[in-house]
Amino acid sequence: MNLRVPGPTPLPPAVTQALARPMINHRGPEFAALLKRITEELRWAFQTKHDVVTLTASGTGGLEAAIANLFSSGDRVLSVSCGAFGERFAKIASVYGLEVDRLDVPWGQAAQPAQIAARLDGGNHLAVLVTHNETSTGITNPLAEIVRAGRAVRPDILVVVDAISSLGAIDLKTDEWDCDVVITGSQKAFMIPPGLAMLSLSPRAWEANSRSKLPRFYLDLLSAKKSAEKGETPATPAVSLYFALEAGLELMRQEGLAQIFDRHTRIGQRTRVGVKALGLDLFADPRYASNTVT
Repeated sequence: MNLRVPGPTPLPPAVTQALARPMINHRGPEFAALLKRITEELRWAFQTKHDVVTLTASGTGGLEAAIANLFSSGDRVLSVSCGAFGERFAKIASVYGLEVDRLDVPWGQAAQPAQIAARLDGGNHLAVLVTHNETSTGITNPLAEIVRAGRAVRPDILVVVDAISSLGAIDLKTDEWDCDVVITGSQKAFMIPPGLAMLSLSPRAWEANSRSKLPRFYLDLLSAKKSAEKGETPATPAVSLYFALEAGLELMRQEGLAQIFDRHTRIGQRTRVGVKALGLDLFADPRYASNTVT
């Protein structure tokens, strides 16, 4: 099947073969070793030395986990919305009782660092929520510049990034850019079926977690972290997806991150040229056109 959608993406043969592996005991040593290998490889993919937690959940579950684990009711956050998925992040924050200060960017345009810095300057926001790659409009926000501008006026601000349609396909240097929480999903660049959410968390994020008073159980990231240290998950995981994730990560290792990013850049550019040659217009500002969902 030739999928022409932004995700789920087609599965490589190595991934489909991994999905067919016999089931194992998710409380046994084989799964513990698998989880350890996956976590180390995810650190590589996230370009971080900090914690990475994997949940059996959709990418949206990862977004909700970030909100539920970092904040308390009434906390003020700046939500940068460039499209439907930025709107979703803001809605999740609102549902949990956060005071959401919205920065609405015209669809098809990218958020500008100066706008974000101006909104944060002198404010009492605890965090900025930003979508790295907005699937609904086909733009990639200048994340490194956004974080730099935000930190210039609010060095302590939490930076929480929806990277569901970017991480692993578009460069995102989690530690170098000083992102506190980065959320992604299994069904995009990792080349496996939907069902896993992966989050990286900085020490600043864990400090926020220790102050958070929002209710959580299944999406409790500290519980997931402590369980992973013992080679387990708090609840029954989607074991077959863990097999698939290891296979997907192995394929990514074989190609290399720089080569993966370059491949997506070239394909994105060629796709845009081809679309224009058909006489069609592109919705996204060409300066910020996404290389994954162009």
